[in-house]
Amino acid sequence: MVSPKTQAEAPVRSLDQRMEALKRANDIRVRRARLKKDLKDGNVSIEQILGNPPEYVSTAKVFDMLMAVPKFGRVKAARFLNTCRISQSKTVGGLSERQRSELIGLFNR
Repeated sequence: MVSPKTQAEAPVRSLDQRMEALKRANDIRVRRARLKKDLKDGNVSIEQILGNPPEYVSTAKVFDMLMAVPKFGRVKAARFLNTCRISQSKTVGGLSERQRSELIGLFNR
């Protein structure tokens, strides 16, 4: 007989822990938004971000970072990722060295 699945419960956290986690999450969102704006304005290059990603970008999706690059839309970003055999759900921190260098190489053509 198959037992019904039970929903996993999150560990109990104190109010201070929850507030600290919320503060960190908000800080990361603000920094990523600033980075995306800098990418759009041309103040930062995507090659720099992919080559040596800041800590707050490591959990961001590569697709989202590409979408912030000028003249990049969904189709072009997807094409770049498909060319390098990278999933659209891949994070910047999860890129292998081969994927990272191949993606940077596409921008340097």
